Amino acid sequence: MESESFWREENKAPLLVKSELPRNYNDEASSGAFQEPQLRCEPTDWRAPAILLGFECLDSIAYNGIGTNLVLFLRTVLNGSNASNAANAAIWHGTSYFTPVIGAIIADTYWGNYKTIWVSLIMFLIGMILITLTTLTLTSSSSLSEVNPSQTSSGTKKTLFFFGLYLVSFGSGGVRSAVLPFGAEQFNDENPTDRERKRSYFSYFFICFIFGGIASGTFIVWIQENIDWALGYGISTLCIILALGGFLLGTPTYHLRTPNGSPLKSICQVLVASFRKISVQCPTNSNLLYEGSSNSANNFAQPKLAHTDEFRFLDKAATIHDSNHLEDNDLKSSWKICTVTQVEELKILLRFVPIWTTSIIYTSACCQMNTTFIQQGSAMDTRIGSFAIPPASLSSVEVISVMAFVLYNKVLVPKIRCWFSKDLSQLQRMGIGYFLAIIAMATAAFVEWRRLESAKKDELISIAWQLPQYVIFAVTEVFIFITLMEFFYGQAPESMKSICTALALLTVSLGQYLSSLIVTLVSVTMATEGKPGWIPDDLNKGHLDYFFWSLTGLCIVNFVTYLAFAKNYTLKKVILES
Repeated sequence: MESESFWREENKAPLLVKSELPRNYNDEASSGAFQEPQLRCEPTDWRAPAILLGFECLDSIAYNGIGTNLVLFLRTVLNGSNASNAANAAIWHGTSYFTPVIGAIIADTYWGNYKTIWVSLIMFLIGMILITLTTLTLTSSSSLSEVNPSQTSSGTKKTLFFFGLYLVSFGSGGVRSAVLPFGAEQFNDENPTDRERKRSYFSYFFICFIFGGIASGTFIVWIQENIDWALGYGISTLCIILALGGFLLGTPTYHLRTPNGSPLKSICQVLVASFRKISVQCPTNSNLLYEGSSNSANNFAQPKLAHTDEFRFLDKAATIHDSNHLEDNDLKSSWKICTVTQVEELKILLRFVPIWTTSIIYTSACCQMNTTFIQQGSAMDTRIGSFAIPPASLSSVEVISVMAFVLYNKVLVPKIRCWFSKDLSQLQRMGIGYFLAIIAMATAAFVEWRRLESAKKDELISIAWQLPQYVIFAVTEVFIFITLMEFFYGQAPESMKSICTALALLTVSLGQYLSSLIVTLVSVTMATEGKPGWIPDDLNKGHLDYFFWSLTGLCIVNFVTYLAFAKNYTLKKVILES
């Protein structure tokens, strides 16, 4: 089957192909453990997506109300060392972006997205209450006592604080894994208007996520640092209470999808069946491969996927080498023969890997906004007119990404449709984002070169020079992060929607780890023989511009690699039964 081109417009709906020949082989009868979803022809109730968007906003405020200032809390209240504080914060943030994978597996296999969300919310709320109460006792003890605060901060209180902190990590991870796919489930793909609304939903979801981060990073952080830590955490707790109440009140408006069984089990079955028949020759006619009936236990009433020619070895799992075996109930095991749909689901995951990997590399470059860009700004003149601008505050230009989205969605998209008679595809949009990441890193390198030249003359350049690199990176987020979640959800098998969405979120965590690894390697390899290296404590003695140019080169390689994989990416195709 011919691969779909990178330039094909694939973002509106999965490709549909009509089955040329009916599958003649029937799978074992359904066990009745799962209900067949009702086909919805009516438009979506707008209240359900609106509730979930408001829910995401509150959830983001609560989570960032903990994470944004965590390092400062560990230092000022728990009196930890800088090294231990940085390690604890990094581990917590990393755990928070790994736990969505666990939540997604539970959602797709057992509970469904709805139950996963409210159970995770309760865990989130208990963690927030523990954090607020222990913080209240810790700050009260330190203010009422003249002794060293570290003596009054008992080990029990610290243990309760960290226990609550990791309850928040697992609870927020469970919510994050399920809320986006749950919102997308509310739209009816059979309705063209709903398909367009679902695309907008992904963008609005990202806006709510950003707004929550900005609200917590300004309002709640200010309260924590200037009024009281417990009050700041109490506001975050209130947000979770409101989120839980609003979510449960919206229950009558939700469309619920029944879990389809363990996707990991299906993957293992395909691998085992393929290796069991390693010496079996696959038929040249794909219609001879095994496909169960639409109500079979292996299919769970899901749409059948059309066969593709990639990863032909896996087709052995659906190859029938002895038709008599089908009459033997003992041999009709899914560990011995799998359906074409099961095989194609694994192929989809394998095709995701290159696209997913390039997004990790992009995220590692994007992470510089929270690390080396801030260090670069600290070595500049932070005054713009009569205002002193903290270097870290420039990261708030993510607001510009929201503005760029509005401009893109309301102005550029209609223009593009007028000029080219079609919209940009998801893969094209991500390609634009990867290209702009190259421009952003090159801009940062040029600004750093300009700063070093001025430093040689004992001059400081204005921090305003950094604005272009922040703005360009903000635009890349619009093109990449929104589209990546939309793409992974749309192309994911029906039984793996939550898992694939969690994998898209996992790139944030892995990108942060990769960024940390790159910085560590650069520091170790370049700071030798008495040389300060590229990123010394005094940036005027280093070459941060070399580091930025290196990341620019990495972004170029990443962009070229992405183009190679995206142009040959085969889109998911669903069979329409006759």
